[in-house]
Amino acid sequence: MPNTRSNLQAARIYEVDDAGEEKGGGVSVNCMFNPFEYTVTKTNTYKEERRNRSDVPSFEFEKAGPQTLKLNLVFDTYESDEDVSLTTNRLWKLMESKTRKEGNRTRKVPPPEVAFEWGVFRFVAVITAMTQKFTLFKPDGTPVRASIEVTFTQHKDLEDYPRQNPTSGGGDIERVWRVTAGDRIDTIAYAVYGDASRWRAIADYNDIDDPLTLRAGQQLIIPSE
Repeated sequence: MPNTRSNLQAARIYEVDDAGEEKGGGVSVNCMFNPFEYTVTKTNTYKEERRNRSDVPSFEFEKAGPQTLKLNLVFDTYESDEDVSLTTNRLWKLMESKTRKEGNRTRKVPPPEVAFEWGVFRFVAVITAMTQKFTLFKPDGTPVRASIEVTFTQHKDLEDYPRQNPTSGGGDIERVWRVTAGDRIDTIAYAVYGDASRWRAIADYNDIDDPLTLRAGQQLIIPSE
């Protein structure tokens, strides 16, 4: 199993075949830092019909909507001194459509199906939205840190949580952040919580008296609450 930079089991995003299994030779991206949280939503559509002599309408089911998965990821290549977009561009490939010649006609091939997999959770879908923000740069302007928001939309009714052996145990997956030069505790809080004002929770959990004295290589445990 691949690991994150903090030596935890890494979440993965990878291309799958028609059967939902990992595609040989397909694009695969390991997360450098596991997401702190992810959100799964589903919306069903109902048609409202007003009853005679009643203020309470009745509802008729019209259709079931797809599940969507939303999460934020952080990629950081400061220590390796590499352009972080060389890694994140592989995610963009999972949204690319292609064309294929079939006789005299050109057929458009849709972007591939992918799976997001982390621990017992596996979500097979297509990527329908992605936003990339570069947040740290080398002196020459080369980006070395990127925050990416990804939305996956599922069009197949699959089991997201496979059945587990009840004796296998389990527990919370820890999140660890390794400090690199230029990190501030408020920007770390924004990266993991989406809220810079929650920096104090990180400081208190790691017994940090002076949040301005973070040092490169220092490991911070990110509290879940």
